[in-house]
Amino acid sequence: MSSYLNYSLPIFYFLLVWVYGKAFFADKSWAKHFKTPFLIGTLAFHLFYLAARTAAFRHLPVTTVFEIFSTLAFSVSAAYCIIEFLSHRKETGYFILNIAFFFQLISTFFIKDTPIVPEILRSPFFGTHVSCALTGYAAITIAGAYGLMYLILYHEMKSSRFGAIYKKLPTLESLERMTMTAIKLVVVLLGTAISFGIIWLRQVYQNEYYADPKLIGTIIIWLMYVALVISRKYFFIQGRKIMIFSIAGFLVSFFQ
Repeated sequence: MSSYLNYSLPIFYFLLVWVYGKAFFADKSWAKHFKTPFLIGTLAFHLFYLAARTAAFRHLPVTTVFEIFSTLAFSVSAAYCIIEFLSHRKETGYFILNIAFFFQLISTFFIKDTPIVPEILRSPFFGTHVSCALTGYAAITIAGAYGLMYLILYHEMKSSRFGAIYKKLPTLESLERMTMTAIKLVVVLLGTAISFGIIWLRQVYQNEYYADPKLIGTIIIWLMYVALVISRKYFFIQGRKIMIFSIAGFLVSFFQ
């Protein structure tokens, strides 16, 4: 059953991107009405697949690169769904969900069954740590994408070119709010991932977990985003500065 679910997932994501594309580029009323329920349905189907895989192999699907790709596709879609719900803006879904489709397509064709993995990777602390970290990095990706959209739209407006991008994308203020929503998700999710990571690493390596480079890198990235949230609230940093930071944060996390 898992293989049927696996090969069905990219079809679901392709259709999801197609529906969002119809709503964005062609202004189809049926697509605008149907796209969010289809997103929720795709997430439910993907969650069922991840649960079925977890039950079959007795570990969360985060132990190989291509398992992680599928979990990352789900994380990007789930993070976007949360942002869409909180912001009530749906215009950017086509661009964000293409990222999820790309990750899932690669996962589908290259994932392998892994019934045997080291026992330490079956720990619920490890699974929670990686799942929260992946969703946090998905939110970083979305924030970076919104930052890029903001700068493109800002440049269009400064150049007095009010073309398709200006007409279709949300306003600069809306993009900034959506970016900050994504950044707040980063703070919560990476903070949770760090907490569970420390617990798991302490079980595995005892007193050596503080020297783990991945954990240290995640803490540094988390502190960067915490500093941004504090700076915006108390030092009124906003607009282009936030967007440039969101893009820089994505690049740092990508090469971390």
